[in-house]
Amino acid sequence: MRVNKLTIAALAVVAGLSLTACQNDDDAATGQSDSPASSSSSSSSGGSDSDGSAQGTAEDSAGESSGQEQSATGKCRTDELEVTAQDNTIDGDEDNTVAVTFTNGGGRDCSIAGFAGVDLKTNSGTVSAERTGEPAPATVLKDGKSVSFFISYPANDTGGSGVRITGLVVTPPNETKSVTLDWPGAASLPVTDGSGTPVKVGPIGSTGQGG
Repeated sequence: MRVNKLTIAALAVVAGLSLTACQNDDDAATGQSDSPASSSSSSSSGGSDSDGSAQGTAEDSAGESSGQEQSATGKCRTDELEVTAQDNTIDGDEDNTVAVTFTNGGGRDCSIAGFAGVDLKTNSGTVSAERTGEPAPATVLKDGKSVSFFISYPANDTGGSGVRITGLVVTPPNETKSVTLDWPGAASLPVTDGSGTPVKVGPIGSTGQGG
């Protein structure tokens, strides 16, 4: 009987050890299966951050591109332009001509198009020039470069004093600020019947009679 008791006790101990070993193996297996899941979760989180960063970079680049396009070529402002005028009359032409030149000194390229405003100051008041109606395409005026237009007016061949011109007022296209210059042309205009202005202005880019 004593031998049987010892045998049963020994079997119980062995069974207990086997059960403990199985539990440890299960725990180890569970730990191994959990580890890849944790690693996958971490990797996914990193991928999300990476995608967000790339998207932000793309948006920033697009914003810079858009800003560059908007500021590419603004209109020429009066304060950026040096305005000069000179007599450009050619012998044999029916009308006299003054050429007005805009020189871009603004430190950037700018766009200019259409007709400048032109007023002649006279001893009888202001005489405003009328547009010729020629095509007036836009011009990109590079920094430091110049563009001209002409003013035409009839010669005073009447033998009288006519209307004396005392100054020239020029307003660049699409601007409200004007520049006042000395008048470089003939001293007077012939007296008109008041039916319309005898002074004409050509579009930006016209260079005056004969050229």
